[in-house]
Amino acid sequence: MYAAGVLAAFLSAPAQALANARSDALRARAADEIYNLDRDRAVESYREAVEADPQDAAAYRGLASALWLSITFRRGSMTVDDFLGRMARPGTQLAPNPESAAAFNDAVNKAISLARQRVDANPKDADAHFQLGAAVAVRASYMATVEGSIWSAFRTAREAYAEHETVMELDPQRKDAALIVGTYRYVVSTLSLPPRWIAYMAGFGGGKERGVRLVEEAAAYPGEDQTDARFALVLLYNREKRYDDALKQLAIIRAQYPRNRLAWLESGATSLRAGRTADANRFLEDGMARFAEDPRLRMPGEDALWLYKRGTARAALGRTDEATQDLRKALTLQCRHWVQGRTHLELGKLALKAGDRAAATRELQTAISLCDGDNDAASAEEARRLLK
Repeated sequence: MYAAGVLAAFLSAPAQALANARSDALRARAADEIYNLDRDRAVESYREAVEADPQDAAAYRGLASALWLSITFRRGSMTVDDFLGRMARPGTQLAPNPESAAAFNDAVNKAISLARQRVDANPKDADAHFQLGAAVAVRASYMATVEGSIWSAFRTAREAYAEHETVMELDPQRKDAALIVGTYRYVVSTLSLPPRWIAYMAGFGGGKERGVRLVEEAAAYPGEDQTDARFALVLLYNREKRYDDALKQLAIIRAQYPRNRLAWLESGATSLRAGRTADANRFLEDGMARFAEDPRLRMPGEDALWLYKRGTARAALGRTDEATQDLRKALTLQCRHWVQGRTHLELGKLALKAGDRAAATRELQTAISLCDGDNDAASAEEARRLLK
C-alpha cells in the first residue's frame, strides 16, 4: 500500500499553462486554499478558473485534484503515517459519494483530453507534455488511493512518467517535471524484486537516491509545483529517516500556509520519529491551541490522532498522568483502528513501567488485535515483543 500511496504524493497544484490571466489568478488562489486546507473553497475557485478559460487543461486538472483531495480528506488518510507503513487499504475505507467521483472523472478526463490535443498539435511543446503527464498522474493517484486498483494505477502512471521524462528532454530547465519522475523512481526502488522487475520492463526507471534528488530539484524550482514537491519531500525524508531535512521543509510549509493545521501535526509526528519528544510535544500543544476554535471540517479520527501523538510525547517525557489522560481520551473518540491499536500500545508501555503486568497484557493484546486488523504489522509486532 505504501507504493500505491506515494503515487499520490502531493501532485495537486496547477503547473505552468497557456491560460488567460483570470484563469491564472484563480488557479493560484485555489492552490493557496488547498494548501491551507480550505478544500471546498478551492473546488469553487477551480470551477471559476474553468469558466474563465474552458481550454485551460491545468484548471480542469486542479479541479480534479481538489476533488480527489477532498475525498481523501473525508476518508481520513492524509498523514505521513498513512504512507509510512501498510495501513489504509483502499478497500477497507468508505467509498466516495457518486457525485464527487463523477465530478472527479469529468474533470480529469477533460484535462487529459485538452492536453492530448495540445501534444498532437505540437509534439515539441514541453508544457503540453507536462500538462498531459500531470493530468494522467492525478488519474493514477486516484486509482491507487481511492479505487485500490494498484496495478491499474501503475499502468496508467507509466504514461505520466514517460510524458514528464519527455518534458525534461525537451526543456531541461523544467525542473518541475522532476517531481513525478523522481517520485515514481523512488516508488519503484521500494518494491520487492518481482514487481520491481515488472516495473522496469514496463519502462519505469528506479534508483532511490536519484529519485529523492529529482524531487529535491523540483522543490528548489520556483514554479507552481514547488509546494507539492516540499510535501513530497516531507514524506520521502521521513521514509529515509532524514528527520532534520523533513522538519526544514515543514518549517517552510508552516510559514507559508499558517491555516494548515496538519503541518503542525506532521511537525510533531516527525519530531517523535526523530526522538525529539520535547519538540514534538511543543508542536502538538501549539497546534492544538492554535486550531482549537477552527470551525472547518476535520478528517475522520483527526482529534484522536492529535491526542494519541501528544500522549505519546508526554509519556516519553515522563508526564505519565497527562499522557494517560490524552491516550484514554483518544480512545473515546472516533478514530482509525491502527490509531486505536497504537494508543493501546502506548498504554501498555505505561502499564509495564508502572509494574502492572495484568493491565499491560490487556492493553498489548488489544493493540495486537487492532493493529493486525488494520494492516499495521510493525506496531503489532512491537506489542508482541513487549508481551514476551
